[in-house]
Amino acid sequence: MNDVGLDSRQAEALAITTRAEEAQKGLLRFLTCGSVDDGKSTLIGRLLYDSKLIMEDQLKSLEADSKKHGTVGERIDFALLVDGLEAERQQGITIDVAYRFFSTARRSFIVADTPGHEQYSRNMATGASNCQLAIILIDARKGVLTQTLRHSYLVHLLGIRHVVLAVNKMDLVDWSEERFEEIVDLYRAKTTNLGFGEVTPIPLSALEGDNVTLSSPNMPWYSGPVLIDHLETVDVAVVRDDAPFAMPVQWVNRPHMDFRGFSGTIVAGAVTPGDAVVVAKSGKPARVERIVTADGEPGRAVAGDAVTIVLDQEIDIARGDVLVDPKARPEVADQFAAHLFWMSDEAMLPGRRYILKLGTEQVAASITTIKHKIDVNTQEERPGRTLDLNEIAVCNLHLGHAIAFLPYAQNRDLGAFILIDRTTNQTVAAGMVTFGLRRASNIHHQHVDIDKARRADQKAQKPCLLWFTGLSGAGKSTIANILEKKLVAQGAHTYLLDGDNVRHGLNKDLGFTDADRVENIRRVGEVAKLMVDAGLIVMASFISPFRDERRMVRDLLEPGEFIEVFVETPLDVAEERDVKGLYKKARAGAIKNFTGIDSPYEPPESAEITVDTTSLSAEDAADRILDYLKAHL
Repeated sequence: MNDVGLDSRQAEALAITTRAEEAQKGLLRFLTCGSVDDGKSTLIGRLLYDSKLIMEDQLKSLEADSKKHGTVGERIDFALLVDGLEAERQQGITIDVAYRFFSTARRSFIVADTPGHEQYSRNMATGASNCQLAIILIDARKGVLTQTLRHSYLVHLLGIRHVVLAVNKMDLVDWSEERFEEIVDLYRAKTTNLGFGEVTPIPLSALEGDNVTLSSPNMPWYSGPVLIDHLETVDVAVVRDDAPFAMPVQWVNRPHMDFRGFSGTIVAGAVTPGDAVVVAKSGKPARVERIVTADGEPGRAVAGDAVTIVLDQEIDIARGDVLVDPKARPEVADQFAAHLFWMSDEAMLPGRRYILKLGTEQVAASITTIKHKIDVNTQEERPGRTLDLNEIAVCNLHLGHAIAFLPYAQNRDLGAFILIDRTTNQTVAAGMVTFGLRRASNIHHQHVDIDKARRADQKAQKPCLLWFTGLSGAGKSTIANILEKKLVAQGAHTYLLDGDNVRHGLNKDLGFTDADRVENIRRVGEVAKLMVDAGLIVMASFISPFRDERRMVRDLLEPGEFIEVFVETPLDVAEERDVKGLYKKARAGAIKNFTGIDSPYEPPESAEITVDTTSLSAEDAADRILDYLKAHL
């Protein structure tokens, strides 16, 4: 029976057979990277074209697009197969990661075409995160460039050990063997310390098709593999079945009262019914009773399999937990060191809280220390206090609670993480764990018998933190001072933390950059927390311009203990008052990073108390706050 006469059951069987054949062939994920106009998109287009993987309608569209947008005269512009966005075509650059799937008789491929421009290195890092091999293109005319070394370092950092050094546009250097060898020797010298497992240099012309899928008659001196042959045969297998079993729990599967399983994808090792497992964080043991998949209940599951595991007893497990081999528990800590690749236009500020997502775990986190930045062009280490877009550093991170992890070099799934901005929900960084910090396991909470409740009872008051925020000159310190006098007159136990006073002692080493402002508030927040724990009513008067840091202090305290007081005063009014003469100096350029002038102020979105000092006197504002305390404490 011919294909036209297939009924639905036969068609379904054919589709299943085809998928099985694809799985049997194996899948290679690779990316192309290099400097601008090195020919990445052209190379992928040529691979698709020469592999006869372009449909007739696609070919006609490509021919039409080549005439309209092409850059190679009357010939087909293969780059247009990948550069799919109109804006990209008009600019002649690739500005995002384009993914393409294709298959040959021997292997299936997913290829990521990544941008060449330096400002899009974050896109390149995204494209490389799941790849096993990298094709690093070099224009034979230009040789090894800074961006070549940048991408090579990122490839190394992301754990890719197989590299094809594709020296492209050999037709433009007269197919010169000498030029090819010169580029290869320089590249090896520049990347020798990156530890690539294999670097395969191939001279080619993506535009002409030389050494892409067929050997080039123009370079008889080259005896190595053509590109497609190498991609079809390179051994990139990572033997994860021999590693100890590990599976992050994605969700607790409870379709009804009689079934409770733990679903996730196995990231290392293998598991069979009867195997002993433990929860990595708690160490609670159990045995695997059943393994359930969409296709039934297999007798064994291995790394890469998505399964539901049923245990022989009820133990406390939630999303984010990791089931592991009892003899190989991963590290569990709330601090670790990591390589951090910053991907946001907004600078990274040590001490600011972000959301860290590692595997299925999600936890609050902050960067406590930048140990050193890494110049990816020279691989030199240099100091730094913040990170800007595309910068890389070795950092120490502190988490809201302990999580299970492994070094990235040992396991990508349990060692790779992202940081998410808590306000915008945007991914701002990608990280690779290097090791847990030893001090994380040496520091414990010491039990004390006298607690906050006992101290508060002794003072007959409910402790809290009144956080006064607003522009310089708004009246924060004045109102806080009046309020404290009123509270003390009523017998309350208080303490006033004022921004100016704190900078004479605790924070005298800090300036007024964004990074220093974050650290200033972090320290004050910790001090205020201790004072609240002592049972005091604490007033903190700080400009505290950033919402994230005010939220960070709020999160340190129990619900209801943090009371945000927004002293609302328009900039022109605050500037007109200018009691300390600071605005005048800022306008003259004598003071840098002054809030409201050349540094932003982010007003509260939902403060517990707002006092408008254009309509209220400081005395009246203090009375309004006192009324709030009487009603709510």
